[in-house]
Amino acid sequence: MVQVCLNGARGAADGVMVPLSPGAMAEAAAEAVAAGATEVHLHPKSPCGQDTLSPHVLAVTLDAVRARVTVPVGVTTGAWAEPDPAARLERVRGWTVLPDHASVNWHEPGAEEVAAALLDRGVGVEAGIWSGTDGAARFALSPLRSRVLRVLAEVTDRDPDTAEASARDLLTALDTGHGRPVLLHGEEDGAWPVLRLAGRLGLATRIGLEDTLLLPTGERALSNAQLVGEALVRYGCRDHFRRHA
Repeated sequence: MVQVCLNGARGAADGVMVPLSPGAMAEAAAEAVAAGATEVHLHPKSPCGQDTLSPHVLAVTLDAVRARVTVPVGVTTGAWAEPDPAARLERVRGWTVLPDHASVNWHEPGAEEVAAALLDRGVGVEAGIWSGTDGAARFALSPLRSRVLRVLAEVTDRDPDTAEASARDLLTALDTGHGRPVLLHGEEDGAWPVLRLAGRLGLATRIGLEDTLLLPTGERALSNAQLVGEALVRYGCRDHFRRHA
């Protein structure tokens, strides 16, 4: 499986290729799926371009994207979009249109409650376990660990020379007792080394303008679709990832 991560917490300053409006996200999602992406992950944006968990914004965004693609569509529940844990939980409980799945960062305050609320509503949970945090240790003790859709192993080491080693350390720290699939990915300059490792290990992965603005050559990416194409073609991963979709 190759998931496309359309925008992340990026904004207008990161370039016009980063989709911020519902229409732009829908277009980017359609192009990325046409390039081979099998799932979509996105961050709904307020009118001023900030990440939001607003039920209205989420509904408009999901409706726009689903009008263009039929693959699963997931969203963030990151604390930066709503720092107060109680308010974040209230937002999630107020969603009127539901994503197929949502990422929950296990090191953030209130993660267990948000994940439980999502599961109660039939939304799949991607358990975000970040390197450099206590997320793996918390997740190992979680009563929800066997109920999540997958583990989202997020390598925060941006150094291309050490990101692969950091990824291996993170995978070692993850308790395998949860029995859930793992999606491994990196960010910024560490994105491509970690993606290559995911391919070699037979793990699902993701790529997109959330994780990196650059192609493996160091050139600026023109679109999410171009990044997906590079992941599937340049590294000979197309057949492998299709087998693991």
